[in-house]
Amino acid sequence: MISRDVKIKNSVGLHARPATFFIQKANSYKSSIWVEKEDCRVNAKSLLGVLSLGIAEGMTITLIADGNDEALAIEGLVALVDSGFSEC
Repeated sequence: MISRDVKIKNSVGLHARPATFFIQKANSYKSSIWVEKEDCRVNAKSLLGVLSLGIAEGMTITLIADGNDEALAIEGLVALVDSGFSEC
């Protein structure tokens, strides 16, 4: 199991469209993946779960992965978040 903190940089946070991109990316991995904000942890492959965290710009979240491709999952999701979900 590995984890990494990442800061949300895009202006709308993890809402609607960016959350959908995040969920799709998370579902491309076989590992179990969670998103943690403060004391709440949700399944990163669940749109409702991720949206329920109310993640906004500037917040720091923790990504946690456990499984055969856990390192790839964390790297891929961190890269997606760091890219601002490819928004200009």
